[in-house]
Amino acid sequence: MAVDVLLGLQWGDEGKGKIVDVLAPRYQVVARFQGGPNAGHTLEFDGFKHVLHQIPSGIFRQEVQNIIGNGVVLDPIIFKKEIEGLAHFNLDLKKNLEISKKASIILPTHRLLDAAYELAKGKEKIGSTLKGIGPTYTDKISRQGLRVGDMISPNFPEKYKALVDRHKAILDVYKYEYDLTEAEAAFFEAVEFMKQFALVDSEYSVNNAINLGKTILAEGAQGSLLDVDFGSYPFVTSSNTISAGACTGLGVAPKNIGEVFGIFKAYATRVGSGPFPTELEDEVGESMRQEGREFGSTTGRPRRCGWIDLPALKYAMMINGVTQLIMMKADVLNIFEEILVCTAYEMPDGTVTDHIPFEITDIKVKPIYANLPGWHCSLEGMRDFNELPAELTNYIAFLEKHLNLPINFISTGPDREACVLRGSLA
Repeated sequence: MAVDVLLGLQWGDEGKGKIVDVLAPRYQVVARFQGGPNAGHTLEFDGFKHVLHQIPSGIFRQEVQNIIGNGVVLDPIIFKKEIEGLAHFNLDLKKNLEISKKASIILPTHRLLDAAYELAKGKEKIGSTLKGIGPTYTDKISRQGLRVGDMISPNFPEKYKALVDRHKAILDVYKYEYDLTEAEAAFFEAVEFMKQFALVDSEYSVNNAINLGKTILAEGAQGSLLDVDFGSYPFVTSSNTISAGACTGLGVAPKNIGEVFGIFKAYATRVGSGPFPTELEDEVGESMRQEGREFGSTTGRPRRCGWIDLPALKYAMMINGVTQLIMMKADVLNIFEEILVCTAYEMPDGTVTDHIPFEITDIKVKPIYANLPGWHCSLEGMRDFNELPAELTNYIAFLEKHLNLPINFISTGPDREACVLRGSLA
């Protein structure tokens, strides 16, 4: 069987957690392939809301095998808190959760370095979540990081001290004050806690599942426009968030990639700094933020909000090879009489393009909008496409015409049951 990939097509926060939870019954394996605890995958069901940060979103389905892949950077302290937060669900996590030995470990000093680097940038700060993710990936690439498999090595304390000493030397250069006492105690307690779980060579787990014909879903974090190579650099995350990241983050050959599910909101949001051509810094944007509860599930920070951006969406579809589109939070637009769609950009020299320019972080582009009528009604209880208001189906048709791909899933509310399925997803 092929590995299907599910990822975000915008700047993250598209609602991937809900979709993985909805699709999970179709899959026997769900695997996270990149990112770290800066991810916040929110799931709502049976009147309950839960946010996952590092654990795959298939964890609430007992029959699904969940894998944290090698491309993930894992914070043991946050992992322990996540597991403890799941205790009342009575899940057998030692049975259906595997962790790659090759996943990198976030140390307490990685978080300190993250804060020191961001503070030093001043007004040019990236908007990091300060979870230590960037410094951890830095150590991985510079070949001095620690991995989950190192935790069971008899000389792990020596490896840990050697890396921490390097970090302390950097923190001294930045004159950053800190106290590691509590964080280190919590870290080593969490490391011991993690050892009771299945620490595996996950590339074998995934490929064995492929060979056995099992259905597999690779779950991405953040969004395509935050990809370290193809996003709005340097205002990006530190990993490859696109579909190719599933190959390196899980050890999957490109020939084994099947469907690529691209998720996007019916509008657009962004957390942190960086370009956002359709951003609404007015009462319309604030209404969108409040209606969509657009506050970071990991940080609580208010998200920047704006109209949907088709040039950016088409770009993300292109670099991912998207085969199916999923539109989230259509219900957030219920309150608007008129809905705007960005179809192109006007450059500073007056030229028009539907491509994302390389210099997008240095120049200001003007969005060119199409105006569509809103549906201005509740979508509650609607489960069939034919039940949707005509203005919403017209909005969907407009997007499909420009994106040249059908939208097979429309989310009409936060609960797992609030959705309309079409085509192959129905």
